[in-house]
Amino acid sequence: MSIHARLAELGILLPTPAAPVATYVPVVVHGGMAVVSGQLPMEAGALAVTGKLGAGVELAAGQRAARLCLINVLAQLEAALPGGLDQVVRIIRLGGFIAATADFTDHAKVMNGASDLAVEIFGERGRHARSTVGVPSLPLDAAVEIEALIGL
Repeated sequence: MSIHARLAELGILLPTPAAPVATYVPVVVHGGMAVVSGQLPMEAGALAVTGKLGAGVELAAGQRAARLCLINVLAQLEAALPGGLDQVVRIIRLGGFIAATADFTDHAKVMNGASDLAVEIFGERGRHARSTVGVPSLPLDAAVEIEALIGL
């Protein structure tokens, strides 16, 4: 099954990729890999989840934010790769940044929103290494930001 068919089966429509807001490119392709710059939880052109986990943003909202970030990672890949998402051989690594209070400790559970979706879409090719860290703030007050390393 193609990745596009799997996305359709899951009811996921890839959005128009967000333009960079600073001096960087959204995707760099080199040496059989693609590095996707950090993506925010954008939905319908606006930030969908803002604030901090542990201070008003509930775990389920954080997981939804992580899921949206991964969808935006995929949108960037679709736009950057000549073969689109069907060119993806493996999700190698995801890096997650969770805006959270100092006493919040469920960062890994938040990041599972993205990791679980990667496996739902790509199967075993979606299983990946990852890092998840808590940070005091993110651009535009986003609750989550995710970057990716993709094997092509």
